[in-house]
Amino acid sequence: MSNDTIRLITIGRILRRRWRLLAILAVVGALVGYGTSALFPPRYTASASVLLPGQWEERELLTQVDIATSSSVVDRAAAKLGWRGVSGGELRDRVSAKAADGNIITISGTADTPERAQQLSDRVAQQFVSFAAQIAGGTTDPDAATGTEALRQKVAETNRRITDLANAADPGQTVESVQARTALEQLRTSLEEAMTKLDQADPATGKAGMVVMGPAARPTEEAPPTRMQLIVAGALLFFLLAVIGHLAAARVNRRLRTEPEIAAALGSALLGTVDVPGERPALRPAGRGPRARLRRLLGVDTRWDIPTPQRSGDEAGRRIRYRRVCARLRDRLPAPRRLLVVVPDGDEIARRAAVQLVAEAKSDPLSRLVEVSVDRPMVPDRDTESGALVVVSAGSWTAEELTGIAEACADGRHEVVGIVVAGTVRARPTRSAGHPPDDATPALAVRGHATGGSV
Repeated sequence: MSNDTIRLITIGRILRRRWRLLAILAVVGALVGYGTSALFPPRYTASASVLLPGQWEERELLTQVDIATSSSVVDRAAAKLGWRGVSGGELRDRVSAKAADGNIITISGTADTPERAQQLSDRVAQQFVSFAAQIAGGTTDPDAATGTEALRQKVAETNRRITDLANAADPGQTVESVQARTALEQLRTSLEEAMTKLDQADPATGKAGMVVMGPAARPTEEAPPTRMQLIVAGALLFFLLAVIGHLAAARVNRRLRTEPEIAAALGSALLGTVDVPGERPALRPAGRGPRARLRRLLGVDTRWDIPTPQRSGDEAGRRIRYRRVCARLRDRLPAPRRLLVVVPDGDEIARRAAVQLVAEAKSDPLSRLVEVSVDRPMVPDRDTESGALVVVSAGSWTAEELTGIAEACADGRHEVVGIVVAGTVRARPTRSAGHPPDDATPALAVRGHATGGSV
């Protein structure tokens, strides 16, 4: 699989053969998400809208958004709220603003309770409107912000005084009274013109009057990420990591899968392939103890990256394959001699195939079956046996491990006379007509007379 493209069938095989492990990891991820949600208190977000009358360009709206979240506005809101232990710097991280369509700025506040979230957004909106009005008036001083309005009041008072003076003047038609009333009217006209020019010169005239569009609605749901979102995200994250981990392990897997690679690693000729019915116990490695029980519980005691066994013929067809292997082995032996059947320790499929080979041989030269550890391979020294037949299953061992077995055979002065590759198949019902008669000649019979040993 290391050179194959990852396909949907591969993902399906992982889900089908590792569903227990994936389910347990998903539950663990959900528990991690729940624990993460317990570390962070729930948050609620409320929003208040501020209407900006008049014509506003996009860059001007962005400027107002920055003003709404500035330290000047938030610090004033914090002072008005008076929350114990909460400063303006802390509130600055909980306040956000954005410009919406229709010259509306939405100010959002986040707090640990719905009531506080509502209060925060309302207070920031009010302080934003007040601060924007001060900026439009040409000052940020609250005392000086009412200077223009005070001037208008002074002008109105002066107009009243002028009216009183005009009424108190001599109502006669003397030159002095007419001149006095004319001068007072000119003064009134001058004041009105001055105030008109002042209003026209005020930059806030066309863009004043920002309005808070009602109080913020009290939130009824938590702000994301909620506890349920964290739980689901944790389960999904652990699930995906488990699947990716399986794919990564398969990519770096160096186990040999093809017959030519196995033959090259062992340095001998391939005699053929044999089929082993894919029974569940045969696919599980032998082992006892807590670790073995835990592996069986998680479903990781079997390989997931082995393709689904193909449906084979009946028992008679499988025995034909064994007899053909025995015939090829007989042709390769120059003289009758007894052989060892070498199987890697833990390769249950190969062990079953080797047992079947010895059973087919009956009294022929195959002497005994030897299981060799791949970590520290050791083959018995040459005694009555003078050769080795290696039986392995495809996709179970690396080139280094198989080379170690071949070297162990050489150290014991055993020549590897052949290799048999075993694979799993789905068995069909056995046909009685397919069994050979009891007096049939064993397929592994070689020239000469030799006594066979026990397995």
